[in-house]
Amino acid sequence: MQVLITFPGQGTQRPGMLKDLPADPAVAAVLAEAEEVLKVPVAGMDTPEHLQSTVWTQLCLLTSGVAMARCLAAHDARADAVAGLSIGAYAAAVTAGVLSFADALRLVRLRGELMAQAYPRGYGMTAILGLDRNRLAPLVAQVCSPQRPVYLANFNAPTQIVIAGSEAAMAEVSALALAAGAQAAKPVAIHVPSHCPLLDAAAHALQQAMQGVALCAPSLRYFSASKARELRDPSRIADDLALNMATPVRWHETMLLAHANGARLVVEAPPGDVLTRLAQPMFADGMPLACDRTRLDSIVALMRRGQASP
Repeated sequence: MQVLITFPGQGTQRPGMLKDLPADPAVAAVLAEAEEVLKVPVAGMDTPEHLQSTVWTQLCLLTSGVAMARCLAAHDARADAVAGLSIGAYAAAVTAGVLSFADALRLVRLRGELMAQAYPRGYGMTAILGLDRNRLAPLVAQVCSPQRPVYLANFNAPTQIVIAGSEAAMAEVSALALAAGAQAAKPVAIHVPSHCPLLDAAAHALQQAMQGVALCAPSLRYFSASKARELRDPSRIADDLALNMATPVRWHETMLLAHANGARLVVEAPPGDVLTRLAQPMFADGMPLACDRTRLDSIVALMRRGQASP
């Protein structure tokens, strides 16, 4: 049974998320490295004030994901594959050995700064529940204009799609979607318009910054949520990481791909259980579980059992 670790994106963060990680030497080592690279005490990283910042939110999510994966590996609970949603792709790449945690911290700090500087206010993301792409896309096209941009951004499930753009445009699309039968339109705790062309310039700036970063071939299968395919070439993974902020997320397709490639035990790194809930319909013949809701010894036992199964 193949084991897949998934890493969540922005919107899942919560104050104290780093303090809630297992009390384990492997976790402590990751937190200490983050302190050394970022020059900030880890106790100050996940405060409510810091998590209002796109930069610190992304750094906390990266740190949390890497710490959990290394904790599991230290207990001889190893994955076969990784996948990350948006910023989660960086934790996936570090876990797969593509780039070092220190380099990932520096890149993610720059990533967050580029995104925040591009759109400091008035933009964000909204989840539309209950409409599929064919019904939502015309509503987005009806509203989108240079003055009021809005785009389809995350395809999390067939009827759970996130839009990105200006707050005014998203509000108009939300109203149209609800009138067309959507169950809900919920603003996401992300203050920038990710995964759409509005971040093209920022993505290309990050791509340039990645040119000098040392990269290795992945030691685990790396599933790209931007391309919904496995990537093996380190340079292609680097481009995937740099450009994913401006590229739609194809999470549902990526999980279908992982399932088709044998993944059955799907372990979601903290924080939260968003990806676990999204995985449940597709992995009915397997076991999606969230680290946040499961004892460490239970996760380790399940992963070891998965490794031992054909």
